[in-house]
Amino acid sequence: MDNLQGLMDQAPELIVTYGMKILFAIIIFVIGKFLSGVAKSLTTKILNKRKVDETVVSFVANIAWALVFVFTIVATLGQIGVQTASLVAVIGAAGLAVGLALQGSLSNFAAGVLMVLFRPCRVGDYVEAAGIAGTVSEITIFSTKLLTPDNKVIIAPNSAMMDGTIINYSTMDTRRLDLVIGVSYDANLAEAKKVLTSILDNNQYVLKDPAYTVAVSELADSSVNFVVRPWVNGGDYWPAHFEILEQIKIALDEAGIGIPYPQMDLYVKETPAS
Repeated sequence: MDNLQGLMDQAPELIVTYGMKILFAIIIFVIGKFLSGVAKSLTTKILNKRKVDETVVSFVANIAWALVFVFTIVATLGQIGVQTASLVAVIGAAGLAVGLALQGSLSNFAAGVLMVLFRPCRVGDYVEAAGIAGTVSEITIFSTKLLTPDNKVIIAPNSAMMDGTIINYSTMDTRRLDLVIGVSYDANLAEAKKVLTSILDNNQYVLKDPAYTVAVSELADSSVNFVVRPWVNGGDYWPAHFEILEQIKIALDEAGIGIPYPQMDLYVKETPAS
């Protein structure tokens, strides 16, 4: 009874003391949560004003929000009397255990950070990496989303993207078409070259600078091979590829210049009956 009476006598003081701590803890949490949102919005606004890549903006803004929010949690727990030093140690030990269990995810995270920092590819670039090819539609912390020309979505781990060679077809404004055109050994090479040159001179996609190349590259088994290498704008690569090939076939046919193709002669030998 004496202990109970003592607690009742101390109750007002305890309520005031811990009540104020809890109240201040709530205020710290609310303000900290608000500031984390402000940090994210402010970071996004500053980076967008400097015209930073959208992927970098999202990545850095989320990190800013997370840092402020974690600091808020630690400050809130410290206000209500929790030993934050011990808490940080526990979180560190738990983080180490989780890190060992999720090595693949951490590898993807590290690769995502490298992709954001060094930007070997950006959203909208057509790339070939990790054995796949497509247009980059999104780069997240752990994976990269690619959209193929036939409208399939491929999600590749960032570590797979960064561990291999990345071929970026969109970095440069211009690209070169590399075509090999074979003509018959009976054809007039000067006439054939004139036909090929005329096609490139009049094609809507071929650029004047850099200059194109039309030259004999090989005396093959059944044909004389020309290399046809015009330069086009990056976005016109495939339309130019299809159109030039079609024009070459039509023009060579009109000029009477044959295009060899593999063929086999079959001889049947009759054996007299014994």
